[in-house]
Amino acid sequence: MEVIVAEHAGFCFGVKRAVEQVYEQVAKGRPIYTYGPIIHNEEVVKDLERRGVTVIGSEEELADVTEGTVVIRSHGVPERIVALIDAKGLECVDATCPFVKRIHNIVAKESGAGKKIVVIGNAGHPEVEGIMGWAKEGAAVVESLEEARDFTCGKDEEICIVSQTTFNYNKFQDMVEIFMKKGYNVSVVNTICNATEERQTEAAQIAARVDAMIVIGGKHSSNTRKLYEICMQECANTYFIQTVDDLHLDLPKSVRLVGITAGASTPNNIIEEVQNYVRINF
Repeated sequence: MEVIVAEHAGFCFGVKRAVEQVYEQVAKGRPIYTYGPIIHNEEVVKDLERRGVTVIGSEEELADVTEGTVVIRSHGVPERIVALIDAKGLECVDATCPFVKRIHNIVAKESGAGKKIVVIGNAGHPEVEGIMGWAKEGAAVVESLEEARDFTCGKDEEICIVSQTTFNYNKFQDMVEIFMKKGYNVSVVNTICNATEERQTEAAQIAARVDAMIVIGGKHSSNTRKLYEICMQECANTYFIQTVDDLHLDLPKSVRLVGITAGASTPNNIIEEVQNYVRINF
């Protein structure tokens, strides 16, 4: 069995930086919390929990913390969460991905200038919730072509469009075009990070060549889900797994070439385990 592993697979810069920051705090021996899972990978989160890191799941849980260090997850948080951590006198380590932090700054500036913020992304995703939390007034989330077509606002309103960093690039472009055709006063900032574009483009190219495609990542990972959707368009035999334990494939005998890619929160050791298993067992 021949296997092609994507060059752009596994930890991206922002995820690697965030995980390293938490492990650095572990070494200090103080109570450590992350506001939300530091990244969308259950294996990494479980390992940190074994080392004493507690995940805070809500503002109410944060209110009960009286000492220690709070690490802000790589996806970022709304401005009010940062203010609450400061108000409680807790040490704060901001592990927000720098590309996400850039969006927070854009949203704060543009909404402060009176513009309506539109976030193209997945409603309810922590990154999107965090971005919305930096708008001075309520921001709108648009995640489908249908929602873009249905969107309305005052003709005199200025709109600033940003994107979730891991959104599908082609879909983003299509949705922006819809907004432009409505005749609104729109400024667009493409905030999809380069790593996402590279990963999606490479995954599509590999999936188009292979007989079967394996996409590795956390079940709650938005960027991995998008990789899976992109690969499915190119290869009908596409599989979404979290670890090698999920690799129960009934591959057709005609399969000779398998592609592997992975989401931005997938550790390299998991990618290597899957790659070795496929080479040995198929």
